[in-house]
Amino acid sequence: MKLELTREYISELRAIIEARDDKTALAMMEDLHPADIAEIYSELSTEESKYLYMVLDPEVASDVLVELEEDDRERFLRALPAEEIASQFINNMDSDDAADVISDLDDAVKQEVLKHIKDVEQAGDIVDLLSYDEDSAGGLMAKELIKVNENWSLTTCLREMRKQAEEVDDLFYVYVVNDDNILTGIVSLKAMLIATGSTIVKEIYEKDVHFVRTDAPGEEVAQIMEKYDLVVLPVVDSIGRLLGRITIDDIVDVIRDEAEKDYQMASGISSDVETTDSPIRLSRARLPWLIIGLIGGILVAALISQFEGDIKLNPEMAFFIPLIAAMAGNVGIQSSAIIVQGLASNSLGLESTFKKLVKEFVVALMNGLILSILLLIYNLAMNQGLALTYTVSISLFVVIIFAAIFGTLIPLLLNNMKLDPALATGPFITTTNDIMGLFIYFLMGRVLYDVFLV
Repeated sequence: MKLELTREYISELRAIIEARDDKTALAMMEDLHPADIAEIYSELSTEESKYLYMVLDPEVASDVLVELEEDDRERFLRALPAEEIASQFINNMDSDDAADVISDLDDAVKQEVLKHIKDVEQAGDIVDLLSYDEDSAGGLMAKELIKVNENWSLTTCLREMRKQAEEVDDLFYVYVVNDDNILTGIVSLKAMLIATGSTIVKEIYEKDVHFVRTDAPGEEVAQIMEKYDLVVLPVVDSIGRLLGRITIDDIVDVIRDEAEKDYQMASGISSDVETTDSPIRLSRARLPWLIIGLIGGILVAALISQFEGDIKLNPEMAFFIPLIAAMAGNVGIQSSAIIVQGLASNSLGLESTFKKLVKEFVVALMNGLILSILLLIYNLAMNQGLALTYTVSISLFVVIIFAAIFGTLIPLLLNNMKLDPALATGPFITTTNDIMGLFIYFLMGRVLYDVFLV
């Protein structure tokens, strides 16, 4: 059932909550996906959400909690005692989801929740996951998986798999380990079905298996899964022991978060924010880049003042200041965006920095020639003076080449310095290219006007 969230629906649900009509409230949500229910909860108060949680089946309630946005989840959990969080939600979650939820809690509440988890093994798994960086493979993985020993017969495997399957929601692969729990391969269900019960696992398993170590960053995990079309990826420690698995739904979240982060950074927003954040937090995230833009504007004004004499002598040059500044910024952003995209998707290949610069130079040369010729034709058609016509066209050509090379080089340098190259696609590139573009324009004007007016 697809949810169409309307004001009428929320109003009706609120009336049911106020009447404490458990049966009707449950009927309104029983056919909905947990993600849809989470969307409803974002429109309700904490007390209203709390009431609906108590109505839902604990497993469904746990799934809903995982689907909530972090701010909504934190707001809701703050209203619940630690024992209720553990019994109603954590006990019904996979280890990775449970770790994500607990990591959002204050340290004191976190310890209380862990104490109230009845399953000691589950609590231990969560503690292990909390020790990893949340953006690493270890922080993304779930402990629940199905594994078999390479020396087991298929009869033994099936018996052990039935026990392990109770803790696993989705079965993608059966992992094979040796006596030291070191990952050695995978065995397909098809291979197990067509083999006899006495067949030993090592006789039918596949040794070629992709995996990541616990310290691998989330971006690397996403690249591996995308490259090899994987829906799940095993995680091992530094000596190859199998610790867990990462499923595609967790990686989709990583990709989305990284894309949002890069987009915000390219837009001049310095930290991860949501539309629901407070005005103070939103202002704090935007202000640093706006200050950089302000400083850049001051520098542009100072640059123009240095060429005030040239503008007085040739006031028509002022008409094309916006054009030069805009083209410099646009070309720089295009070049940096292509490089940042390539770095993010790991698709730049083995080309050296020099080859990338040469390629962008050729592209800039082609675009610069076309645009400069179009501008030349326009100025000639409008009967502009030859000095202005050639100054603007030649300046535009040089500015495009400079902006393209600068826009290519900066993200590559940032990446080599282990900084996020998305920084280069924001106001930094635009402001710098505005300044340099206008400097080139006025410098070319000073030289070419002297030539054509002699």
